[in-house]
Amino acid sequence: MAGREAAWLEVIVGSMFSGKSEELIRRVKRATIAKQKVMVFKSSLDDRHGIEQVVAHNGGVLACTPLQEAEEILKHVEEATEVVAVDEAQFFSDTVIDVCLELVQRGKRVIAAGLDLNFRGEPFGPMPALMALADQVTKLNAICVVCGRTASRTQRLIDGKPASYRDPTILIGAVENYEARCNRCHVVMDRPKGRL
Repeated sequence: MAGREAAWLEVIVGSMFSGKSEELIRRVKRATIAKQKVMVFKSSLDDRHGIEQVVAHNGGVLACTPLQEAEEILKHVEEATEVVAVDEAQFFSDTVIDVCLELVQRGKRVIAAGLDLNFRGEPFGPMPALMALADQVTKLNAICVVCGRTASRTQRLIDGKPASYRDPTILIGAVENYEARCNRCHVVMDRPKGRL
């Protein structure tokens, strides 16, 4: 319906356990209540809770299509689709930026959620560019499990100890490997001098 066309990019970011997927699910459900045609995608790298589901830590679940490459989204989105949601956007290559912008040009409302910072506390993949290009950015915080302050970082733990800066950026996991931490309690071993 031309009168309802909402073409913009919304980006939801934050640390792990901040409620990003929960917020994405909430927005998708509201669009569904408004009788909008919605399609949901996520990176196939995220296999924590079943490959064809977006699952929030609060138990919310949403059916989705898992994809290896962001470009595949364009092949799946139907003309009648009004809202396109992308969870775990940080796992896609930078091509997800062009995909999101093309969908907006096609008249779609695009909602992309993902980690803004990797476990090192550095900008994660395409998320900084998506945030800069977004019409709306929602940054969510968790609670630091060490001190109880506002947490904006994701602490990776290996055998209960902070991970090394040299470890690979991507390690799929949840509470067994990660904690929410504030900027004071966030620790990265072997961080090179001059890095955040």
